[in-house]
Amino acid sequence: METVIIKIAQVVVAFALLIVLHEGGHFVCAKLFKIRVEKFYLFFDFPIVSNSPLFSLFAYRNKKFAFIRYIKFIKIEDESNDDDKKKDPEYTMDVFSLAKFENGKWSFCNWERGLSTKDPEADCETYHTEYGAGWLPLGGYVNITGMIDESTQELSSEPKPWEFRTKPAWQRLIVMLGGIIVNFITAFVIYIAVLFTWGESYIKPTDMTHGLKFSEAAIADGFRDGDIIVKTDDKEIKAWNVNVLRDISNADEVTILRDGQEEVLKMPAKMNMLDMIQSNPPYAEPLLPFCIDSIMPNSPAEQIGLKKGDVINAINGIEVDNFNEFAHQLSVLGEPLTENSTAADSLRLRTITLLVNNTDSLEVVLTPEFTLGFQNKAPEYKITNEEFSLLQSIPAGCSYGWEKLGSYVNDLKYLFTAQGAKSVSGVVGITNIFPDVWDWQKFWLLTALLSIALGVMNVLPIPALDGGHAVFAIYEIITRRKPSDKVLATAQYIGVFLLIALMIFATWNDITRLLGM
Repeated sequence: METVIIKIAQVVVAFALLIVLHEGGHFVCAKLFKIRVEKFYLFFDFPIVSNSPLFSLFAYRNKKFAFIRYIKFIKIEDESNDDDKKKDPEYTMDVFSLAKFENGKWSFCNWERGLSTKDPEADCETYHTEYGAGWLPLGGYVNITGMIDESTQELSSEPKPWEFRTKPAWQRLIVMLGGIIVNFITAFVIYIAVLFTWGESYIKPTDMTHGLKFSEAAIADGFRDGDIIVKTDDKEIKAWNVNVLRDISNADEVTILRDGQEEVLKMPAKMNMLDMIQSNPPYAEPLLPFCIDSIMPNSPAEQIGLKKGDVINAINGIEVDNFNEFAHQLSVLGEPLTENSTAADSLRLRTITLLVNNTDSLEVVLTPEFTLGFQNKAPEYKITNEEFSLLQSIPAGCSYGWEKLGSYVNDLKYLFTAQGAKSVSGVVGITNIFPDVWDWQKFWLLTALLSIALGVMNVLPIPALDGGHAVFAIYEIITRRKPSDKVLATAQYIGVFLLIALMIFATWNDITRLLGM
């Protein structure tokens, strides 16, 4: 339970920071061009259904605070019989605040009934923005006056000089791109700060003396177990990580060290990185010699008398020369199980025979998760620690951030494949990428990566996203023709529908992964 709370806390802090910075980018650009910003909110205070109340955890405006605020809009019925004159509906407000600070005084459980919704500053160019936090932690927003997605109720009135819609297209474009730009700047600044604070620790490929373990597909491409990858095309590999598989998938040739000699392998065309990562076993991973390091209490390993230093040579008669092969054989044991399988079926598959130290044949029943219950000894490779001065961390952090940005953009092509669609994650999937313990270095690295992801996703030309608004602004700049409010509103509704559908799909992916479907 504690690890779950730590993971959730990291996600909440990371997203709260990124949302405030992203919306702050829009806010600053809007203020720069003297556009009125009515609300700046972390999380949403939006009603669940039409005409339901607005609910804020806190709100601040013009030296006035309100905590746990509830606003109910009440429509004023038009009793006139003049059907020829169409009027916009009018509303009053009921406002409740659990605690309120105004004019230097606190009040509690404060009800205000029948307040006018008309702002006394409505015709003033000086406007006090309301800052607050909503009840629904799914994002945040800035309410920019005259913007089609947030102020549609005002578009029937005459345009005012402080409204978004009256500004030149190039200014509206900058306002819409402000959040995206801040996301990318945030990521680069974080990478610079991380390198300056902690430096970088990694294992050079040439120090991985055991080399890599390759799948059958990789062996068919020319690799052999124990090879060390040192270069993809002209790019030298600094350290082993999943990015190396991305580089291999995009490379024409790969340089390896084999038995101390460099060799160049020609790569096949159209390699799929997702296939390489998701295959079982993976296309390539560090080769781990087998050597038991510790035994977990009350585990199957303890029950059959395994001890530190033992080596397992075979599972059910299948030879395993290293820990990679052992882990793979365990992972495939449960594949025959289906939703109709019985406990007896599981027990039968979990009952295996091990050859230990090439002498002892032992029968054991694995756990329901198909594990034996021991830790394998990791190779003790030399770790390279690189430190950066402030001046060195700036170009190094920018280079690191640019590489991450390029990798993320490159991976978008997989989003439109069946495999890529299955890898889309919702809140649960994102939460699981954070570590079980609070590690500030990892926290900031993951926050920077999420900032890049948020920026890239928002730049996509989808209505309701910043990129969709930017497309309309660019269209207007090029053609000198402004799309009608009806077109913009229709595109907005389509975009919202697509985003909701994407959220549902991502959540479904999370659920299926949790259930092992």
